[in-house]
Amino acid sequence: MNEILKTTLIGLFFGTFGTTIGGLIGICFKKSSNKLLSFILSFAGGLMLAIICFDLIPEAMEIASITNVILGIAFGIITMIVCDIFVQKKVNTKNIKYKNASSLLKTGIIVSIGLALHNLPEGLAIGSGFEASITLGYSLAIAICLHDIPEGISMAVPMRNGGMKKSKVVFYVVLSGVTTGIGAFLGALVGGISKQIISICLSFAAGAMLYIVSGELIPESNKLYHGRMTAIGNICGFLLGMIAIMSI
Repeated sequence: MNEILKTTLIGLFFGTFGTTIGGLIGICFKKSSNKLLSFILSFAGGLMLAIICFDLIPEAMEIASITNVILGIAFGIITMIVCDIFVQKKVNTKNIKYKNASSLLKTGIIVSIGLALHNLPEGLAIGSGFEASITLGYSLAIAICLHDIPEGISMAVPMRNGGMKKSKVVFYVVLSGVTTGIGAFLGALVGGISKQIISICLSFAAGAMLYIVSGELIPESNKLYHGRMTAIGNICGFLLGMIAIMSI
């Protein structure tokens, strides 16, 4: 039980720390350019790809069969599709079709809901990662913390531009990171049952992250800005994530 509590607190700290730093940076940008936001989103995508390629999938395949890994990835993708449908329905309900302060504020709130949902499998990766090895757990926690920074920025910018007070923006940003701690608790709890469960948890997180990168971050960054900065951001994020993971 002490190990589960420790893992939960680690996930909670790294999850909220990254998004909070990003939120504090985001509220400083009263008017952010599409080029900068595109770079931030693609950079976050590169970091997540590094986590998938060099941590989650290799570790999952080392401790379980390819069948378990594929099932976990598929379940993670399906889960994120359901989450995206839920968020999209919220957007349609709010009728966010015009660019003004009100729509920006609503968009920021919807983004925070989406990121809170996204942080759950990230925490799951941390929790199940610690069950596999301490090194993997900390490497995942640090890498996820780093990529949570640009996500915090992407959440805070529309909220701040929509007229929300800085204190409320920071509050919602921190709140979205709390689900990382919840995910870490669940990952540590079910991951202790068997190595097969650990493998499924890791591959589930890999599938969820893969969908986020390919279905959201990269397409959105390309819509915001058509240029080399998007590709450069993705490459820089991937290389930084690889270096951070390999150095731990």
